[in-house]
Amino acid sequence: MQAQFACDSMTIMGSQIRAARALLRLTLQDLATASGVSVATIIRAEKVDGEPTMTRANLAALRRALEDAGAVFLPDGGVRPRKLSGEGHPT
Repeated sequence: MQAQFACDSMTIMGSQIRAARALLRLTLQDLATASGVSVATIIRAEKVDGEPTMTRANLAALRRALEDAGAVFLPDGGVRPRKLSGEGHPT
């Protein structure tokens, strides 16, 4: 059995997952496919405003998929889209 996620620099809140998915216009299935995390697990994570209870691997996979899609997670608990450089490449 994998250890549950403990608070560290990779921590993201359920509210941030919800916000990032909405901001990027990703469906649950889009995020599940990109992250390898089940739709049911994403739904459970998004229901929590604070830290979702899930494995380190699943939380890291969700964060990585959302960041790869253009989300930037802020230390204050917010989320914003990644800015684009003048040539349209993400920075």
